[in-house]
Amino acid sequence: MRLVPSLVVAVLALAPATADAFCGFYVAGGDQQMFNDATQVVLMRSGTRTVLSMQNNYKGPPTDFAMVIPVPVVLHEGDVKTLTKEVFAQVEAMGAPRLVEYWEQDPCPSPRDSSDCPNCGSAPPMSMSMPDPSPPKEAKDLGVTIEAKFTVGEYQVVILSAKEATGLDTWLRQEHYKIPAGAEPLLRPYVESGMKFFVAKVDPTKVAFVDGRASLSPLRFHYDTDEFALPIRLGLANSSGTQDLIVNILAPRQRYEVANYPNVTIPTNLDVDAKVKDTFGAFYAALFDRTVEQNPGAVVTEYAWQATTCDPCPGPALDQSHFLTLGADVLGGGKGEVLPYPNADFVLTRLHARYGTTMKDDLRFKAASPIVGGREHRINGQLEERATKADHNNFQGRYAIRYAWSGPIRCEKPVRGVWGGPPPELARRPGFVPPAVKPALDLAFVSRGSVQLASAVLHDVPEIDLRAGTSKGQASPPGPASGRGVAPAPTSDPPQKKSGCGCQTADRNGQLVGALLVGASLLITRRRRRPRDA
Repeated sequence: MRLVPSLVVAVLALAPATADAFCGFYVAGGDQQMFNDATQVVLMRSGTRTVLSMQNNYKGPPTDFAMVIPVPVVLHEGDVKTLTKEVFAQVEAMGAPRLVEYWEQDPCPSPRDSSDCPNCGSAPPMSMSMPDPSPPKEAKDLGVTIEAKFTVGEYQVVILSAKEATGLDTWLRQEHYKIPAGAEPLLRPYVESGMKFFVAKVDPTKVAFVDGRASLSPLRFHYDTDEFALPIRLGLANSSGTQDLIVNILAPRQRYEVANYPNVTIPTNLDVDAKVKDTFGAFYAALFDRTVEQNPGAVVTEYAWQATTCDPCPGPALDQSHFLTLGADVLGGGKGEVLPYPNADFVLTRLHARYGTTMKDDLRFKAASPIVGGREHRINGQLEERATKADHNNFQGRYAIRYAWSGPIRCEKPVRGVWGGPPPELARRPGFVPPAVKPALDLAFVSRGSVQLASAVLHDVPEIDLRAGTSKGQASPPGPASGRGVAPAPTSDPPQKKSGCGCQTADRNGQLVGALLVGASLLITRRRRRPRDA
């Protein structure tokens, strides 16, 4: 079997009795279990050059903790560096599905065509020393060679090569790492393809802990390879069920999709019930589940947009300082490549995959044409639906709560269906909190099944064969002249709740077991398995 020379983070851990999902796997020293519940990876891709930046947090003792990452070439000290964490949260928020609120504007002040409303799409902005590792005496006989070793931050890095997967498996075990059963056959394709192995140990004396969670510095390294793929099968060693994978690709002027599986875009521009404001994460999980159910085996595109702009924005857009942090300073070093910084028009693509324990192939990516969708753009008075091809990328998963005009109408020809921010009289009410764009960042922690999708949406979604309606009555009627569902005007607006993003699994004892899986040019956030929405 030919393996694409890409990157997989294999964090090998003692597998639990049952695990709903996993996010890669750790190598833990002794009999300790390592817990990872938040993993983020950003990779930039241009030409043959890939720059990988990854952050992971885990619960548990870091003694003898290590990450094992197959890499296509021998990495040297100058190829690896540590980063600060702030950029990861910003990238995650930029590509996340978002919830917005719109109020129907006074129909009478200045009648105008709603399709020619320059501010209809506007929404209020969001205020937003460990000894050097050495080979055992048997290393040479096992076919394991240390190609390089160096220290970066709190990491002691060793680059290994191996002639046989059994030798590498044995070497790791002889170094007192607990490896799950079944790892050796999954390591074999990487060894046979000539890949090297990046092993990063952690010095616990250099690690800060907060509430029992070690806070490690993000790592960044770069490499060159002609092919662009995400080997995911190595991570199947720890899996006992369905796994979710979020991939964020940041590349100059280019959107990506998968080449060897079906592609589908998430249904967008859906008007939703006002109750979704308090359960947005659960709502989106139900929508994603339904999309995958209707498109088995497909990878879902959730975002494709120029990275320095957004509308609506859940926070500040990315800028050149972020691109440099994530690797634009070395991105132009690949074969036949022109340095894209500082004039690159980076596109952020977010892909979401779900797969089980019998994946037949890794994820292989290809360049894709631009698409638009999920904006407050109207065509003949109707809000645009789904994704369509265009000459630029402006696609996002966007969901709206709309409050119908509840004031008096004092003109003979009112113009309905013009949407914007809250009316002044509402904004002046005591306790009113200006709405902020709400990204779905809590998807790893929401409970599947808590939202009935058919009662949450206010109009049919034919692309996933969903008819709007509730078990307790009919769906909300469409708003005047808009053809979309609306909610009654609120009297106040409760404060927004902030949520985090992470990755976790649970066994019968309630323990969390996580792990990490990484592929070229992407950001990954894994989530535990939950029952699908009916």
